[in-house]
Amino acid sequence: MSSVAHFSLAQYELMVEAGAFDGKHHQRVEFIRGEIREMSPISPKHASIVDSLNAWSFENTDRRQVIIRIQSTARISEAKSAPEPDVLWLVKKDYSTRHPEPDEILLLIEVAESSLAEDRGEKAQLYAEAGIADYWVVNLVDDCIEVFRSPRFSGYQSHEIRRGEEEIRPLAFPDVVLRPSALFQRS
Repeated sequence: MSSVAHFSLAQYELMVEAGAFDGKHHQRVEFIRGEIREMSPISPKHASIVDSLNAWSFENTDRRQVIIRIQSTARISEAKSAPEPDVLWLVKKDYSTRHPEPDEILLLIEVAESSLAEDRGEKAQLYAEAGIADYWVVNLVDDCIEVFRSPRFSGYQSHEIRRGEEEIRPLAFPDVVLRPSALFQRS
């Protein structure tokens, strides 16, 4: 992929603040490694899974300890990036004047269909470099959840795939359980 221009994170944030991607020219974009990238439209299945993850998140966390954000920006300044993951569990703080940084992210979840290769590849590398300890990819192609842990600058050292009734427990809240079947059951 070739790029026309690279920007600093500060330049991108100024464009967002100025409304460059809003209004009649609205575009779904995210900022990865100095490039403004267009995001794919959200499919009904993707939206439904995000809704389920949102409900699960709110039902299983203490609002005094965790902030839940859906399809919101995380700021990774070292990598000149501002991705917009589907679900973020954040340390309880005031984020009204800034986006959360990697050390404030307790759990980051991407829901992936058309973006699966990117979420397993470039995004996993980006999140590992940033030190995000608990990264999950809800894989809509194979109806499973891929769990990435033990981040190093070279990438995640642990990558497990969970299906059906297998339990996944967020590192920050080991009493909380998610089973892939809760997301992928057909009504």
